Amino acid sequence: MFPGRRGIGAMVLAAVLLGAGCSEPAPEPPPEPVRPQWQRLTLPAPAGTPGRPMVRDVTGCAGRWYAVGGVGGAAGETRPAAWTSTDGVTWAAMSLEPKGYYGRRSVLYSAACRDGRVAILGDKPGGAHGNPRASSWRQLPDGSLVEVEARFELYGGPTAVNVARLVAGPRGYLIAGNRSSGVASWVSADAGEFEIMEGVPELATDGRGTTWGFDAVATPQGWLMVGGILPPGGRIDRDPLGWTSPDGRTWQRDPVPATEAYEELQRVVMLAGTPVAVGLRGKEFGVWRRGPQGWESVGAFGTHGSAGAPAVGALAVAGDGLLAAVSDGASYSLWSGADEGRGWRPVTGPVPMPAGANRDVSVFAVADQVLLAVDDGREAAVWSTRLSSGT
Repeated sequence: MFPGRRGIGAMVLAAVLLGAGCSEPAPEPPPEPVRPQWQRLTLPAPAGTPGRPMVRDVTGCAGRWYAVGGVGGAAGETRPAAWTSTDGVTWAAMSLEPKGYYGRRSVLYSAACRDGRVAILGDKPGGAHGNPRASSWRQLPDGSLVEVEARFELYGGPTAVNVARLVAGPRGYLIAGNRSSGVASWVSADAGEFEIMEGVPELATDGRGTTWGFDAVATPQGWLMVGGILPPGGRIDRDPLGWTSPDGRTWQRDPVPATEAYEELQRVVMLAGTPVAVGLRGKEFGVWRRGPQGWESVGAFGTHGSAGAPAVGALAVAGDGLLAAVSDGASYSLWSGADEGRGWRPVTGPVPMPAGANRDVSVFAVADQVLLAVDDGREAAVWSTRLSSGT
C-alpha cells in the first residue's frame, strides 16, 4: 500500500531526526595562541654609508649571539653586516673585511656557531645571468669577520644551483646545497676552507630520482641532511628523504615514509638528542621525527595555498619544545610545537611578517630565550622573548 502524503512526511521527519542523531561531531576549536611579550632590540648602525639594516639569520653558542644580514642603500646597493651580543639584548656591530667585488656587496644569509665563533654564508646576484655569487666568511681571533677567498667553481660555475644552509657541529662545518647533479655538501674543519662533495653516490641524482637538499644538522654519529626526491615516471611531486654521513664526504640515504601528497623536509633540528624535521606535506606543514626505528610522521600544522611559494623559514629548539617560522606564500607565521612535534599552537608575533622578495624571518633560541628577526622589505628588527616550557 502506497503511503499517503502524511505518511511520507513522517518518514522524512524520522530520516532527518535519525540523520541528526548520526551527524559528525563539531570540529574542535583551534588551539589558543601563545602570546609572548616581545621586546624590540636595537641594532647599532654599522660603520660606512648609512642605509637600512637587513637581517637574514640569527644564531649563537658559548654565551655569544649573532645576527647577520646587510645594509641596503636607496639605489638598491647592498653591503654585508653582522652584529653580536653577549646577552641577546645589547648588540654591537662587527667589523668585516670583504675580499672581492661580490663580497663587498653581499648580504649574509646563513650563520652557524661553534666554540663561541661564527661562520657565515653570503651572496650577491651578478654576472651575465644574474646568479647569486656565494661566499663564506670566518671569524678571526680578534672577533672580526673576513671573507674567505675561494675559486669561483667552489660555489658557482656551470653546475651551480644553490648554496642553501650552513650548520656547525663537533666535526666542524657543513653546507647543504644543490648542483646540477643533485644534492651536494661542502665540508670544513674550521670554516677556513671548504671542500665540495659533488656527484657523490647516494646524494646525487640517479635512476631512483632527482634529489634536492634543504638543511642539515650535526648528530652524535656525524651529519644528517634532509630534503626530498622526485621519482621518475612523470610525477611532479617530491617524496621526503634524508641522508646520513659520518664525515660529510660519504653519504647513505635515510628513507622517510611518503604519502601521495607533495612532501619534503625543509628544516631539521636536534630535540633532546632526536632529529625532528618540518617541511611541506600537501597543503599543511608536516612534522617528522627520526626515532630508533627510523623516520615517522608525528604531526602537522597550519595550511598554505597556491599563492607564492610556501616554505619553512626557520626551525629552532626553544626550551623543551620547538618554534617554527613558516610562510604560506603571502606571509609568515610562528608556531610552537610540544610533545616532540605532535602538538602545535600558533604564536603571536610582534609585527606583521609579509613574505616575498627581500623579506625574511628567522628564529633562534638558547634555552627559553628566543630571538626573532623580521625583515619586511622596508625595515628589519630583532625581537626577544622567553617561551616557558610546554608552550
